[in-house]
Amino acid sequence: MPQILGHNFIGGSRSAAGAIVVHSVDASTGENLPYDFYQATVEEVDAAANAAASAYPVYRTLSAERRAQFLDAIAEEIDALDDDFIATVCCETALPTARIQGERGRVTGQMRLFAKVLRRGDFYGARIDLPRPERKPAPRPDLRQYRIGVGPVGVFGASNFPLAFSTAGGDTASALAAGCPVVFKAHSGHMATAELVAEAILRAADKTDMPKGVFNMIYGGGVGEWLVKHPAIQAVGFTGSLKGGRALCNMAAARPQPIPVFAEMSSINPVIVLPQALGLRGERIASELAASIVQGCGQFCTNPGLIIGLSSPTFTEFQKRLAGQINDQPPQTMLNIGTLGSYGRGLKALHAHAGITHLAGSEQQGDQAHPQLFKADVSLLLDGDELLQEEVFGPTSIVVEVADQSQLDQALRSLHGQLTATLLVDGDDLQRFSELTALLEQKVGRILINGYPTGVEVVDSMVHGGPYPATSDARGTSVGTLAIDRYLRPVCFQNYPDSALPDALKNANPLGIQRLVDGVATTSAITA
Repeated sequence: MPQILGHNFIGGSRSAAGAIVVHSVDASTGENLPYDFYQATVEEVDAAANAAASAYPVYRTLSAERRAQFLDAIAEEIDALDDDFIATVCCETALPTARIQGERGRVTGQMRLFAKVLRRGDFYGARIDLPRPERKPAPRPDLRQYRIGVGPVGVFGASNFPLAFSTAGGDTASALAAGCPVVFKAHSGHMATAELVAEAILRAADKTDMPKGVFNMIYGGGVGEWLVKHPAIQAVGFTGSLKGGRALCNMAAARPQPIPVFAEMSSINPVIVLPQALGLRGERIASELAASIVQGCGQFCTNPGLIIGLSSPTFTEFQKRLAGQINDQPPQTMLNIGTLGSYGRGLKALHAHAGITHLAGSEQQGDQAHPQLFKADVSLLLDGDELLQEEVFGPTSIVVEVADQSQLDQALRSLHGQLTATLLVDGDDLQRFSELTALLEQKVGRILINGYPTGVEVVDSMVHGGPYPATSDARGTSVGTLAIDRYLRPVCFQNYPDSALPDALKNANPLGIQRLVDGVATTSAITA
């Protein structure tokens, strides 16, 4: 395995001032890996935030092309990491090699995609309203707006995606694209992975002559509070539990200067199986749905945790088939012992809850997660039972049987906000249940037809967000190019001389970007 230093990354240098040493763990054996990671002190967190703040004035004024070159260089450095790197990630997470290789491709592809966003310039959101000196009773001034990075961003790594939602993941990529230096809090479940990726980012920063402090990383438990409360930090990106996300939101709101927290937290991602789809391909749906439930040991934020269907003999037979499929699934190793413990507690709560019955799955025991299937009485959903709304992170799902179309609508209205909802349809299902689309639009960030929610495309149109508690702010996304919007804010210039304007707003349009000029989208220069 590669050499690991285990020191915090602050302002382009390494720091190990603290006395507390933490270790990464082999996810399969539970044994400590032979690396020492020095937990950041409050002084080191302060230094990391201040380093980001010092880098911000320089970094945000670099051209979009320079920042794009930096992102491209990060992608190249991560692509160049060798097989030892892949082995390290697999060791820390128990995820298979093919999954990690694919995830690395997603990370580097995401960096390159944001580089394209920077080069095409639409992120500026340039708007120009030319002066109207003849307007009565008062002339209109010259008004021009574009968007800048909000400032240093604190990013928290997620456990379930050690690359795609971690050190160089979507939050880091979108923040850097927006012109915001990053202070990254490494996840305790894959610190060696974080170390190697952070080194790649810093090599890219050196090669492209980025300011020191453009990327910083800290280790350790409990240090996140210091980061969120630091006055230099202007926004936070987080992927994790509802409890953790809410705690960060509360901290950020209680600051003398409150800041936004963009937290992805909890989602049960309902799958609605409609009658004709069930009648025509129920056996296939049972097989595909079981595969989706256990994919990656159920450790996806888009794992299908709730399955809803209309009462009928066909749906009864479908439940038996799905239960049989779940019974056939082998146990799997989870990301770490903490995740396994949380899964076990979630299952215990379901077993003990009145109105919920166990349909499939062997008893949860040992050091691996056993897939499970439960059934809940629809009254629990209609009455807003909180346990039915809580995500059980792992390979399990709950079936709910509704009496008719009206009760289906009521059940969906009772749901909290979700990342996704899936409609499995055939024939005239979509026409008969046409009200579902408008209903689900109010509840989720992404609606799927005849697919399964696990997995997201990193493209311009993707939304990986949704109403609370799926996320803390439903107006954004953590995947796709719209993610950059979270870390930008508008600035308006009134009656500025052309020579003093940023390039995105100058009359000649030297960047060649599309702008809204007097309400018309155009790339043309403004002539006097």
